[in-house]
Amino acid sequence: MKRVSSHVSLASEAEINLDLSRLIIDKPRFTLERKRSFDEQSWSELSHRQNDGFDSVLQSPAFPSGGFDSPFSIGTHFGGGPHPLVNEAWEALRKSVVYFRGQPVGTIAAVDHASEEVLNYDQVFVRDFVPSALAFLMNNETDIVKNFLLKTLHLQSSEKMVDRFKLGAGAMPASFKVDRNKNRNTETLVADFGESAIGRVAPVDSGFWWIILLRAYTKYTGDVSLSESPDCQKCMRLILNLCLSEGFDTFPTLLCTDGCSMIDRRMGIYGYPIEIQALFYMALRCALQMLKPEGEGKEFIEKIGQRLHALTYHMRNYFWLDFHQLNNIYRYKTEEYSHTAVNKFNVIPDSIPDWVFDFMPCRGGYFLGNVSPAMMDFRWFALGNCIAIVSSLATPEQSVAIMDLIEERWDELVGEMPLKICYPAIENHEWRIITGCDPKNTRWSYHNGGSWPVLLWLLTAACIKTGRPQMAKRAIELAESRLLKDGWPEYYDGKLGRFVGKQARKFQTWSIAGYLVARMMLEDPSTLMMISMEEDRPVKPTMRRSASWNA
Repeated sequence: MKRVSSHVSLASEAEINLDLSRLIIDKPRFTLERKRSFDEQSWSELSHRQNDGFDSVLQSPAFPSGGFDSPFSIGTHFGGGPHPLVNEAWEALRKSVVYFRGQPVGTIAAVDHASEEVLNYDQVFVRDFVPSALAFLMNNETDIVKNFLLKTLHLQSSEKMVDRFKLGAGAMPASFKVDRNKNRNTETLVADFGESAIGRVAPVDSGFWWIILLRAYTKYTGDVSLSESPDCQKCMRLILNLCLSEGFDTFPTLLCTDGCSMIDRRMGIYGYPIEIQALFYMALRCALQMLKPEGEGKEFIEKIGQRLHALTYHMRNYFWLDFHQLNNIYRYKTEEYSHTAVNKFNVIPDSIPDWVFDFMPCRGGYFLGNVSPAMMDFRWFALGNCIAIVSSLATPEQSVAIMDLIEERWDELVGEMPLKICYPAIENHEWRIITGCDPKNTRWSYHNGGSWPVLLWLLTAACIKTGRPQMAKRAIELAESRLLKDGWPEYYDGKLGRFVGKQARKFQTWSIAGYLVARMMLEDPSTLMMISMEEDRPVKPTMRRSASWNA
């Protein structure tokens, strides 16, 4: 397989200019050939015939208004023939569906009847439902996704109070449940915006996932009436208003607290975590395609363009780490002052952890976990790096380098069950300080280096986009050897992900859905178009006539 050097040059501002007129107005059509083996037709072949515009997708025979016509629910082996695990997975997924007044509105987090404590696993989580939604869309079951989008949209307007403090109008719920009053024979949706969560943290990622899912639904169904409806337009603007408000920040990245994303407990990700920055970037690009360029929408489109320009430059330059950049940081001078400073964040080279030097291969790279003044989190985080590839936050060269790293460090990052949520685990004194002695996040468990099957769909998407389907196939086959036998656990423990997590729930819905999406995506790579975004082409700056010309 052809490889590209992982030494990625720092992007110049000219190289990452965003051509808003192309994104919004110029939408050439494309024809997408389906049901052809990915080994015969590479992702680059597909992507060169498309862009991110809706019109090209909606008018393509590959995305008819009724959705795909493939009966994915029966499933096939990669070598042909039905796969028994697919039918089991669909049966388990359907058991998790939640109904509100007779209509499906989502899937609960887990259907673990053996567990004594339900906690909030009986609720519909926004982030958890995304892989379920993609699976239903791929199986031509669109109603549940549309219902979910509409119900969560209406919940956004609910009163959001934590003690005596009112949350911003744009905040989306972390989860919701159906409250049934048998005496009155009524059903009500009750949302949780973080006021009931552990640590009382509002979910920053919920709004981003909602926008991303709205775009996926629109691209698949061709139903632009939903995304263009006044309610959806207002919902997007409210979410974006929270993120694009002016403040004291000197960086285009989004400042967050610990526990505001999939890693919803104290794990030292406060600041500018890669997961949030990658989702922020992707949500901005999705919103840019769906916002109507009139009224308030026009103002937000301009703000998004400015933010994306700065965010892309910042992430590709300051968050990127490969062998060459690691060597540069290792040789940094400190206490530099002025605009010519090389060590712009005043990172102390002695703060580089020892494990990084052995972990970083000569060919490969990844986006750092966090970058802020005098601090770099060198941990590798799966979700942020996979989203960076899928959203094209990573350049093509950086995407290849990320996949090179996963391939070179397969045992560490994939092991016996894909995929490590982060690497490496923190332990001993560092664990006590960073997690506050969290008994759930012990080393190589849960969010502290645990292996999460749900991440399989994101790994598969990254593999397909970078032309490495065999990596995805290998990971899927690893998961298939254990998931059903182990009862679809939430996560696995241990350096290799060998053991079912000590507090893992069984029949975890997004573990089931993540597997289904990964398998369906590999069977038909064109389905990746729902979620994937292509890189913006560099454009020349607009030439304007001077006043003297008119004179």
